[in-house]
Amino acid sequence: MSSCDGGAKKGLPCPNESIPYVISTSETFVPADTDNGIPEYTIVDKTQVDLKAFPKDKDGYIVLFCGKSLYGWRGYNKDVVPSRWVIDEAEGALKFNGSGTGEGQQGDGGDIIFAHKFKNFEISIDWKVSKGANSGIFYLAQEIKGQPIYISSPESQVLDNENHPDGKLGIDGNRKSTSLYDMISAKPQNAKPFGEWNNTTIMVYRGTIVHYQNKVNVLEYHLWTQQWTDMLQASKFSKEKWPLAFELLNNCGGKNREGYIGLQDHGDDVWFRNIRIKILD
Repeated sequence: MSSCDGGAKKGLPCPNESIPYVISTSETFVPADTDNGIPEYTIVDKTQVDLKAFPKDKDGYIVLFCGKSLYGWRGYNKDVVPSRWVIDEAEGALKFNGSGTGEGQQGDGGDIIFAHKFKNFEISIDWKVSKGANSGIFYLAQEIKGQPIYISSPESQVLDNENHPDGKLGIDGNRKSTSLYDMISAKPQNAKPFGEWNNTTIMVYRGTIVHYQNKVNVLEYHLWTQQWTDMLQASKFSKEKWPLAFELLNNCGGKNREGYIGLQDHGDDVWFRNIRIKILD
C-alpha cells in the first residue's frame, strides 16, 4: 500500500479545465416502505465530471486536487463549491474556513464532494486540523435530497483527538481520527497533533474496507455482510433509531455499489491536500 507521508507533493499535475463539465440533474423518487418504517426519499443524480480531465501522478494515482484548482468539486446537493471552501496557496491545500457552528453548516458552507462516483479504489488524502477541530472523509456517498451526506456514507473521522470532545466520547476511541466514525476504533491511534499533517488512505475493494493512518493499517471491515448490518444496528443508524439511514447504509453505494468522495464541514478550520485516487476495477 503506497501513500503520502504527510509531506507536500510539489508540482502535482492539475486538471485540463478545457474539457467541458456541464451539470444537469435528474431525480429518482423512492416511495415509502411503510412495512419497514422507511419514509419516501429522492436520489439526486448530477452529471459526473470526466476523469480524462485529471492526469495521473508519477505513482499512478489520479490527482483529484492539485493545490491550485477546484475543478471537479462541488457542494453536496449543490452545483458550486460553497465559499467557505478556499484554496490556501501557501499550503497548496483545500481549506475550510470554520464558522464555529459545528454541524450547523451556514449557507456559505456545507460538505463538498468530488463529482464522480467510484467503486473499487484506494484514496490518499493529507489533512491537518486547527486546535479542537472536527471534520471527516466520506466515501461511497449518494446524494439524497434534503438529507445529510452521512445518511448514506461511511465516515473516516478527521479530528484533533486531544482537544475535541469526540476524542473522549463514543466507545473505546471510535470517534478518534481515521476511525470508522462511531463504529470501529482506529488502532493503533497514531495521529499527529493539531497543526501537523496526517495522511489517511482508504482502500475500498469489493466490500472490503481498510483504513490506513500515517502508513499504518488501523482498521478493516466488510460491507454488505452480517458484520456490517450488526454494526449499524449497534449505532445511531439502527433500523429502530433512524430507518432511512439504516436502509441507505446497509445498502451502501446504492444499486451499483459506487459513490462519491466527500469532505465535511463541521464548522472548524481544516486543510486537505495531495488528494489522489487509484481505481482498482
